[in-house]
Amino acid sequence: MQTFIGDYQCKLDAKGRVLLPSAFRKLLNGDSENRCVLRKNLHDKCLDLYPMKEWERQIEMVRARVNTFNKRHAAFLREFYRGTAEVQIDSNGRILIPKKFFEFAGFKKDITLAGQDDKIEIWDSESYEKPALSDEDFSSLANEILGGDIHPEL
Repeated sequence: MQTFIGDYQCKLDAKGRVLLPSAFRKLLNGDSENRCVLRKNLHDKCLDLYPMKEWERQIEMVRARVNTFNKRHAAFLREFYRGTAEVQIDSNGRILIPKKFFEFAGFKKDITLAGQDDKIEIWDSESYEKPALSDEDFSSLANEILGGDIHPEL
């Protein structure tokens, strides 16, 4: 499994294409796949870019939890897939971001690609620069998630 780390300032061209940073291209090309899935983030006004192998893993998790005969589950699936698109990495290392995502994510020209473990988040740069948590809240949450007695046997 790839781990995407780092954030990179990028520019959208007039056609809505973005050149992927070389660090991300190396990881994506290591899969010998030039296809990825772009989807609306479930929590924030940004996009998630998944390598095809990771997308397939995500879909398996969804399939294991959804009953398509349940009306609410069917509605969830419809919305889940409505916010997706398959994109290709071209020979120049760019992806074309479909226009339907621009309004949702608030893209202008400057965007930030941020590695988030198994995916890449794509943000309007102005939105990305606004912290999601204050330093104090981040510290408190880090303590909640990572702090405490992690080796109770010692």
